[in-house]
Amino acid sequence: MKMHKASLFALYAVLELASDPERQLSATDIADKYGISTHHLAKILRTLVRSGLVQAVRGAGGGYRFTGVVNRTTLLDIIELFETLESELDIPTPKGQAGEAVIEELQSITREIDDLTKAVLDTITLETALNSARLRAKLAAQE
Repeated sequence: MKMHKASLFALYAVLELASDPERQLSATDIADKYGISTHHLAKILRTLVRSGLVQAVRGAGGGYRFTGVVNRTTLLDIIELFETLESELDIPTPKGQAGEAVIEELQSITREIDDLTKAVLDTITLETALNSARLRAKLAAQE
């Protein structure tokens, strides 16, 4: 599965903000940490604000703050704000019934893969992802 950059950048931003919901960060703070475009991230943050997962704080020292529910918001919730997770098969038109049957089978398989991908992403909450990241960082520090 290949995610669009917007989905990936949204995951960076949401996970960064959700790691400490009391803290607020600017788009520049987040963009600099992950080496991404501040301009592009600002557009993504606007979408996250409209979704209610993030709050924009105006004024001096303003920025963004996570306002979602960390143990109920899933990775799928974030990704679906920016894309649909459905494979697109670019298959030439077949000749004959045998070719049509093969294409139908391939489409059935890709739909099943899409469904499984969605199901997995829908079981991973932000809390789970953050706990895994913290554990991974702790283990890396011990090496």
